[in-house]
Amino acid sequence: MDAAAEPVTVVIPARHASSRYPGKPLVPLKGAGGLSKSLIERAWEAAFAVSGIDRVIVATDDARIADAAAGFGAEVAMTAPERRNGTERCAEVAEALSLTGIVVNLQGDAPLTPPWFVEGLVAAMRADPACAVSTPVLRCDAEALANFRADRAAGRVGGTLAVMDRAGRALYFSKEVLPYGAGGDVPAFHHVGVYAFRVPALIGYAALQPGVLEVAEGLEQLRFLEHGQPVTCVEVEGRGAAFWEVNNPEDVPRVEAALRARGIE
Repeated sequence: MDAAAEPVTVVIPARHASSRYPGKPLVPLKGAGGLSKSLIERAWEAAFAVSGIDRVIVATDDARIADAAAGFGAEVAMTAPERRNGTERCAEVAEALSLTGIVVNLQGDAPLTPPWFVEGLVAAMRADPACAVSTPVLRCDAEALANFRADRAAGRVGGTLAVMDRAGRALYFSKEVLPYGAGGDVPAFHHVGVYAFRVPALIGYAALQPGVLEVAEGLEQLRFLEHGQPVTCVEVEGRGAAFWEVNNPEDVPRVEAALRARGIE
C-alpha cells in the first residue's frame, strides 16, 4: 500500500483503576463557557481535531467508561483488564478489529495534546515506510530544563527525557535528566507520551516481555528498545500551547485553565 494512502486510526486507552486517580476518565472538566465534559470525552474531541484521521476508538476494560463514551457517540472497544499499559491495550484493539495502516496511541488523560504533534508523527511515518514506531519530543528551553532538575532534586518524578542518535532514533528514555551536562550547546529533549505505530510493530509489542529497563523506569516504550525495535523521535514545537495531563486531582484546575485559554467549550 502507498504510505500516503495508509489509514490512520487513533486509539484512546482508558482505564478506571488508576492507582493515583481512580475513575479519572470520567472526571468532569469545565471548558471556556463553563460546560462540563468528562476527561475521556475531551480526549476524544482532541483526537478529532487532528487532520487526516480516519477512525477514533476508545479502548477500555471498564463498563462505566464504555457507557459514558458510547453516550457521547464514540466507537468503543472492550479490552482485557490484565493489559499492563496503553500500548498493550492498543495492540489488542488493532488485532481484534484487524486494523491496518497506522495506529496512534493518544493518551486518555491528555486532552490538551496539540493536533500538530500527531500530524507530525503521521507525516514522518508516511515519509519513511520503514519507520515502525514514532513519538514526539520537544527541545527543552532553559526554564523547562531547570524545572526537570528541580523536580529530581526534590525527589519528584517529573517528565521523561529522550536521548537520540543523529538520525533521530531513540537511544534511551528516562525520568532522569539526560544527557549529563545538558544545557547550552548540549540539547535536552522532553518526551511527549504519544505514539504512532504501524500495525505489525504494535501487535508484536504485546507478545514481548517487559525488560528490566522498562520496569525500572516505568516507561512502556523502553520495551521496544530492549528488544531491538527502533523508535523514531520526531521533534515538534510547543507553539506556546500548554498540554498538561490529568495525573492527579491537582491537575484538573490546570487543564481547565488551559481549555479556557484556548477558547475550548
